[in-house]
Amino acid sequence: MFATAIKYGMPVTASSSAPSALLTCFPPVIDHQTEILILGSFPGEASLTAQQYYAHPQNQFWRLLSAVLDDDLASLPYEQRLQKLLHHHIGLWDVIAACAREGSLDSAIRHARHNDFVLLREQCPALRRVCFNGKTSGKQAPVFEQAGFETRILPSSSPAYAVMRFEQKLLQWRSIIAPS
Repeated sequence: MFATAIKYGMPVTASSSAPSALLTCFPPVIDHQTEILILGSFPGEASLTAQQYYAHPQNQFWRLLSAVLDDDLASLPYEQRLQKLLHHHIGLWDVIAACAREGSLDSAIRHARHNDFVLLREQCPALRRVCFNGKTSGKQAPVFEQAGFETRILPSSSPAYAVMRFEQKLLQWRSIIAPS
């Protein structure tokens, strides 16, 4: 796993119209063998506190991926989860590099600064598909499609997105690894 200092999770200097203390995302979990990248919007409070992607106990992310990959990631310690993702050629990151937000809801995000995805092709030459965990991150799908990537907008794994049952979400999440 590597994280470059291009803008990846680095504090972003606030402009005069933005608050001076912006929250920042985590570095990407990617390597040169990453074929699929899953992009969330921005870490929630539980994740920021734990310094782990999808740390909220009710977030279904790790359960969904465990079912999709037929590999029990959810029961592993965090660092082993990340290594298993890379073993499956799956990367993880967020669309937003920095923002102001009270609470964990995407609707509360203010002054968002997006991550710099320009070097993804160089850092992940095998990358072919970008999947978005929810509609907020999915707003960036056209940018990735224009760059030549396949995209999938998935139902959010967040506990705040309760209109779908786990089984319904899983049907769509299986498209992560489905053939083109």
